[in-house]
Amino acid sequence: MTDNDEKKMVDRINELYRKKKATGLNAEEEEERKKLHQEFLKNFRASFKQNVEDMVILDKNGKEITSEKAKQAQRRKGLRKD
Repeated sequence: MTDNDEKKMVDRINELYRKKKATGLNAEEEEERKKLHQEFLKNFRASFKQNVEDMVILDKNGKEITSEKAKQAQRRKGLRKD
């Protein structure tokens, strides 16, 4: 999903939220709101997981202390050579 697509999705979610607060939503709009919200959360979680898996953690001395689980995910993606 591109940044532009995500912005459009968030704008539509917000538009439906404002309408819900002001006048309420009909059944079609409520279903659209639910689907958009679920899609947004799915994309957010996938992006967050990707960021966490790609993260390398170093202590104050510069020694890597990345968790083994994260290292394994990075190896599966070809991001690590060790």
